[in-house]
Amino acid sequence: MVRKGAFLVGLFFAGWLLWSFLVGAYSYVVEPPAKTVEHEFHLAPKHVSFSFDRPLGRYDNQQLQRGFQVFKEVCSACHSLKFVAFRDLAGIGYNEAEIKAIAKNWAIKTPSVDPATGEASTRDGIPADYFPSPFANNVAAAAANNNAIPPDLSLMTKARHHGSAYVYSLLTGFQEQPAELLKHFPDAKTPEGLHFNPYFANLNLAMAPPLSADGQVTYGDGTKPTIDQMSQDVAAFLTWTAEPKLENRRRAGVATILFLLIATGLAYMAYQNIWADKKKAA
Repeated sequence: MVRKGAFLVGLFFAGWLLWSFLVGAYSYVVEPPAKTVEHEFHLAPKHVSFSFDRPLGRYDNQQLQRGFQVFKEVCSACHSLKFVAFRDLAGIGYNEAEIKAIAKNWAIKTPSVDPATGEASTRDGIPADYFPSPFANNVAAAAANNNAIPPDLSLMTKARHHGSAYVYSLLTGFQEQPAELLKHFPDAKTPEGLHFNPYFANLNLAMAPPLSADGQVTYGDGTKPTIDQMSQDVAAFLTWTAEPKLENRRRAGVATILFLLIATGLAYMAYQNIWADKKKAA
């Protein structure tokens, strides 16, 4: 009796799922969903090649240092790197003296208040400090950025699909709205204060083009600082901030695969040796 009851319950739910599927499929065919401007004009990230893309690829420290320079001189005016400490920059080739000099140029807020001005006191940064936010709080950040709070960039490339290519595409994707978009979606005109970018999810974002001209940053290694080059460099740097142990993880993966291959070979030879006499006897 219990089995029959269980069978009938299962049959009921299976029939209900089938009915729901058929009704949904019929509705989709008869009344297909309306096309949206995001569906029509949102673009997948551009194809861009980085040294760390390959299965055994490695970071290019020279590129990461250029990317850090772009972040420091351009992006840090609005964005933070709250999960990255100054001493972590040793991972991209900076020595101890250079890290101390970099940290010293950042003002770190302290809990104390200046009695003369009533403002929070600051001190020079040290290697153990984390990169500070450029704003005191979210209210201040929103007030300075058209009511949009700039996101922290520490893990941005892991938070977005094709993260490195996404950052590169976003930085190089600012443009005027296509005439075709306004023709088919006249109500989708980019609001005042926002900027059209087909690589952003809803096509409009509050951030103005941060890299607006070639030569905006002067590279010490002689690399020509075009918008495309600066975008690639800072995208690579933000990939490193999100995955600083990428190379170690890949090396560990290679070592594990080699170990498993050797262990598999030894196990097979042991099997052959142990069971050889048994097979002959059989």
